[in-house]
Amino acid sequence: MHNTSLRQSIAQNLESFKPHRISSDSTLTRAAVAITVSRHSQHPKACIYLTLRSDKLRKHAGQFALPGGKLDSGESSQQAALRELSEELGITIPPSSVLGLLDDFQTRSGFAITPVVVWNDSDDSLNPNPDEVARCYEIPLEELLCADLTDQTPSAASPIFSINPPSVGTSVYSPTAAIIYQFAEVALRGSLTRVNHYEQPTFAWR
Repeated sequence: MHNTSLRQSIAQNLESFKPHRISSDSTLTRAAVAITVSRHSQHPKACIYLTLRSDKLRKHAGQFALPGGKLDSGESSQQAALRELSEELGITIPPSSVLGLLDDFQTRSGFAITPVVVWNDSDDSLNPNPDEVARCYEIPLEELLCADLTDQTPSAASPIFSINPPSVGTSVYSPTAAIIYQFAEVALRGSLTRVNHYEQPTFAWR
């Protein structure tokens, strides 16, 4: 359920987690995504938002993603995640709703993504920006705790990691899949799980 008890549990798990940070002097482009714990629009269960990116976008068009994007000059990861959440889905929530961070994830396309876990108590309805979002999915948290959520496809480097949420109806690949999986393991289960070693499919490299 999307309630105070869940918020406190997630916040406590994240408080005891020591996220890995990629050096700020890295040549990677800094970015942030919002893992937004929200009340499902159809029932009182908790969910997170997953977007299908518009085909109009220059980077990663038509791919699954969490709301997010590049940091603006002088912007923190938390500020960028909340700004992008508002711009992409019309959900505006205050900085006090940030519950914690997960590990930075280095992508093959040259980004260092900081996942920001936020709690959504807003009354704002989902209002996806059609220039950026083709569709928004609400994934119930219970789906993220299923034993058969994940899959790994062998590759030359390391396994290509994916998740298969029933509410999406198809596979979601890393980096998004790895970030969501770490959220489930760390924030929901309280387990110390690292995901940076998982490989991304070649279509995500561009």
